[in-house]
Amino acid sequence: MSNGLSFILADDHPLILEGNAAFLSKNGFLIKGVATNGNDAFNQILKEQPDFAILDMDMPVLNGIEVARALKGKQFHIKIIILSLHKNEDILRNIGLCIDGYILKEDALSELLTCIDVLLSHKNYVSSTIKNASLYDPKNEEIKNLTVSEVKILRLIAKNMTSQEIADSLFLSKRTVEKHRSNVVKKLHLDSSPHALVLWVQKNIDSLL
Repeated sequence: MSNGLSFILADDHPLILEGNAAFLSKNGFLIKGVATNGNDAFNQILKEQPDFAILDMDMPVLNGIEVARALKGKQFHIKIIILSLHKNEDILRNIGLCIDGYILKEDALSELLTCIDVLLSHKNYVSSTIKNASLYDPKNEEIKNLTVSEVKILRLIAKNMTSQEIADSLFLSKRTVEKHRSNVVKKLHLDSSPHALVLWVQKNIDSLL
């Protein structure tokens, strides 16, 4: 699975940082750099442009989500995994937006390999520990039929963004966004009125978090 994949790791706990670096190296991955604060991580990622960044949520200067948001506008391909000691709703809200994976530090290191493998198949990953907790509770079964891209767009609709704004944010054409919206309307069995999808998002916003 390693196939020369490169990583930047960031954590303000040296033992965790060293342990993760050693584990990934042992499994054939290339560690391009390590950082102990978010600003250093951000600069190293810009310089090295790794395939993956594994970021501690609670770092000094910038936390993991703040680093991920800062990287969002940079047009290079990188998968971002957030590590956290705690189950966190803000992290869940950003799955598929600025981050790709979310696992807990209490999880076995083998789950990190599972996460990487899933991300390589262009899907998002949430720790099985979090999925089994009450925090991760998709209230609307219809959500499960939507693709990652469709859920991303619904989350941005929830922020009152227009199709053009969504297109600019995700580096897509407006036509592509409109096609996704049309597909979602069909999957959710909504009527074709202009505001049907917006109303659905407002009523079901908790299911998208």
